[in-house]
Amino acid sequence: MNGEDGSPPTAEEFAEYCRTQAGLLSGRVETMSTEADALLDEIDEVTADVRERLDGSTGDTRGTATAQSPGGPSEGSVDVEAIEDLEREIEEKQTLVEAKRVRMQAFQELAADYTDLAEELRSESNDGHEALERVVRFEGDHRAPDYFDDRGTVYEAAAASNGSETTEPDPD
Repeated sequence: MNGEDGSPPTAEEFAEYCRTQAGLLSGRVETMSTEADALLDEIDEVTADVRERLDGSTGDTRGTATAQSPGGPSEGSVDVEAIEDLEREIEEKQTLVEAKRVRMQAFQELAADYTDLAEELRSESNDGHEALERVVRFEGDHRAPDYFDDRGTVYEAAAASNGSETTEPDPD
């Protein structure tokens, strides 16, 4: 791992790397937020469908015990099975939204931690080797490689240069 001119990277270059990682994480949060919004829109649509089905009924909610025409439930009755299927769909989507919310929070926290580390490296460190050690330790402690499936981290590069195949932090 060398700087642009072949020299070892500086603390400032590691600080810039941390800012870049924070920016990438923030971008992923925006993408997940858009996906969560789309799921919430789908939940609203399914909920509206359930309401429409319930509002169009005459109160007959006997479900499978209700005589149905070959085309579906009789007019004015509620297809309980269909409503239950829609409710399950809503619950599944709500679970996905909650999982995205938790994941977004984790990404936001790591982005903030990267930003903090970048500032620390800029203000406290002039030594590129020390900055490298801090970034490797940080990424190992925070399991950063798990957040970057499309990009390598300094931690992974350091592990590879040491001949290690693991991306797990050293337990010590």
